[in-house]
Amino acid sequence: QVQLVESGGGLVQPGGSLRLSCAASGSFFRINVMRWYRQAPGQQRELVAGITNDGSTNYADSVTGRFTIARDNGKKTVYLQMNSLKPEDTAVYYCNLEDRVTFAVYWGQGTQVTVSS
Repeated sequence: QVQLVESGGGLVQPGGSLRLSCAASGSFFRINVMRWYRQAPGQQRELVAGITNDGSTNYADSVTGRFTIARDNGKKTVYLQMNSLKPEDTAVYYCNLEDRVTFAVYWGQGTQVTVSS
């Protein structure tokens, strides 16, 4: 059915930037929410940002003003622009799609982001 594939992670110095992408394939309703989560070693998975099908966004307090989420519905892709990165942003970042009609939830495999000098 639905598959999500993340890309764009890597190693970056504090203060640097990265842009993550998540490409969705398969069939899902247009009424949905796409989100980015992250999970650091030994920590619980946490919500980073979300965006609805019509472009409404929300962010975790820890990333507000530094990260920007966007989506391209034609390409079935969601992006996360990460600026002013901090070591505490180091985590595996996961793409998530919540189908608001069927209640199905889908996860990507994750992409590693490491912020270090």
